[in-house]
Amino acid sequence: MKVVVFTGAGISAESGLKTFRGEDGLWEGYKVEDVATPEAWRKDPELVQHFYNIRRKAVLDAQPNAAHQALVKLESKFQVTIITQNIDDLHERAGSKHVIHLHGIITKAQSSLDPSLIYDIQGTEIKMGDRCARGSQLRPHVVWFGEPVPMMQTAIDECRKADILLIIGTSLQVYPAAGLINFPPHYAQKILIDPEAHQLNRVDSEIQSVAAKASIGVPKVVDQLLSVVK
Repeated sequence: MKVVVFTGAGISAESGLKTFRGEDGLWEGYKVEDVATPEAWRKDPELVQHFYNIRRKAVLDAQPNAAHQALVKLESKFQVTIITQNIDDLHERAGSKHVIHLHGIITKAQSSLDPSLIYDIQGTEIKMGDRCARGSQLRPHVVWFGEPVPMMQTAIDECRKADILLIIGTSLQVYPAAGLINFPPHYAQKILIDPEAHQLNRVDSEIQSVAAKASIGVPKVVDQLLSVVK
C-alpha cells in the first residue's frame, strides 16, 4: 500500500524551528514581504541572504523529532512518499528515503538567473559574490511568494496514487499546496494530525482528525497502521 505524507511547519516546530508566520504576522521578526518574495530579493539581496543564512544555521542545529522518526518506520511495511512544505532537511536526516520539497530546501543554493542550476552549500552561508556557472549570484533554493511551485505536478501525481494520506502540522491555508488533499482516490483514507485538527478539518468531512502535536500523534497513528498490516 502507498502512504503519502503531507507535512507542514507544525512537524518542524517541535524541533525548535519557528513556523513560517507567527501570531504577530512576522517570520523571525521580519515581514514576510521583506525576505520571501522576488521583489525583496531585487530590493535588498543582502538582507534576504542574511535572513536565510540565519535560518540555515538554525536548521542545521536542529534535530529530527519523534514524528520524523516515526515516519521512517512506515517504510518497513508501506511504500512511503513525503511531500513537505518545509524547507528544512529533517525528514532526510531522520532517514526518510523519498521526500518531495514543494518549496525548495534551504541547504541548497540556486542561480538567480537559471533556477535549474542548483548547488549544495558548504557550511551555513551563501555569500554575496558566490556565483553560479553562468556568473549570476547564488540565492537560497526556496520558492518565494509569487514564484511557481516546480514540484507541484509531481506531488499531485503522488497523491493520486495514495491509499492513505497523512496530513501533519499544516494549517491547510497555503495554496497551491493545500489543494493536494483533493487528489487522492475516493477510497483513500485521510488522517489529519494537528493540535487544531478539529478546527482545521472543515474542508473535508472524510478526513479523520487526530488532535495532537506531531511528536505525539504521528507515532500513535504510525503504530496503528503498522499493526494492521502483516
